[in-house]
Amino acid sequence: MSINHHLIGDQQAARGLATPVLILDLDAFQRNVAKMAAHCREHGIALRPHAKTHKSVTVAKAQIAAGAIGICCAKVGEAEALGAGGVGGILITSPVVARQALARLAALNLTSSGLIVVVDHAESAAALSAAALATGKPIDVLVDIDPGMGRSGVQPGAAALALAATIAPLAGLRLVGIQCYDGDVQHVAVFNDRKARSLAAMTVLAHARDAFRQAGFATGVLSGGGTGTFDIDPPAGALTELQAGSYVFMDRQYNEIAHAGQGPPFETALFVETTVISANRPGRVTTDAGLKAFATDDGAPLIRTPGIRGDYTFVGDEQGSVRFQGDAQLGLGDTVRLVTPHCDPTVNLYDAYHVMRGETLVDIWPIEARGRSY
Repeated sequence: MSINHHLIGDQQAARGLATPVLILDLDAFQRNVAKMAAHCREHGIALRPHAKTHKSVTVAKAQIAAGAIGICCAKVGEAEALGAGGVGGILITSPVVARQALARLAALNLTSSGLIVVVDHAESAAALSAAALATGKPIDVLVDIDPGMGRSGVQPGAAALALAATIAPLAGLRLVGIQCYDGDVQHVAVFNDRKARSLAAMTVLAHARDAFRQAGFATGVLSGGGTGTFDIDPPAGALTELQAGSYVFMDRQYNEIAHAGQGPPFETALFVETTVISANRPGRVTTDAGLKAFATDDGAPLIRTPGIRGDYTFVGDEQGSVRFQGDAQLGLGDTVRLVTPHCDPTVNLYDAYHVMRGETLVDIWPIEARGRSY
């Protein structure tokens, strides 16, 4: 149970939270969930949002209730945690090769409805088939095609067709389509540059789809895309489903990229709340959220406290510093609300979301798949 659990229902809970703490703006979150669901419906494609962003049963169920067909998970451990909470329609988007992971995946397939996993190599396909056969239930798979990112995926063209041909006769697997995801494109700052690169990836997928169909392989699931390209990929006509994840929360990275419209298309719903613990220098205070409170792969968080302009820097594992711009000032015990630089790995540092509506703590949602990177 969270140390802040006694504050649920308190209309001034924001002032009494033990910090640093992960804050979820419930109204903004709900609007983001509804907006992406409506966007996918308008474009005639399914939404299977990536749960590596939130790692939460409650969030996943909210997305599914709004129209998502399931969720994506990066690892078997994530899928196990969310599946145990009753979430179905899980697509595992990273190849699974370790023997113990294959056994766990095959076991999960017995209890999780609609489970799918990607495959990008003939050896892992054979091993996965054997694990599935040991349980008596085949596993649905997608051929993972590399659009040029170089992270995972078989090369498009002949190599992808050869892998599909290898999978087809394996009794433990059922080929149902293709994954083609380009993560490098998602944070390209200039919209037209991002659009050109993402459409190139969609072309790779479209060519693979056509080749698979000509060869008689299934293409019912064509999965990819993300938050940075949510408004680019669906109109291209190659996807049957969108994998966007960060849209539910947003972060500094996604807020800084340009879009065809004005401003970020989704609202920032995720924050870290931190408390001033030292205020001995003019124009500067120290808070209780340092390097351990944020993912630090892309700089510092942004201050979102009303009336406070300044810069936030890390000054230790457990401390951060606010340097003020202008005449603003904070005192001991005051709180600072911060936008995360990168939401996904920041979430993985916390046990729960403190769900707020205004100053009221509405609920506390556990992050069941925290640390399940195996």
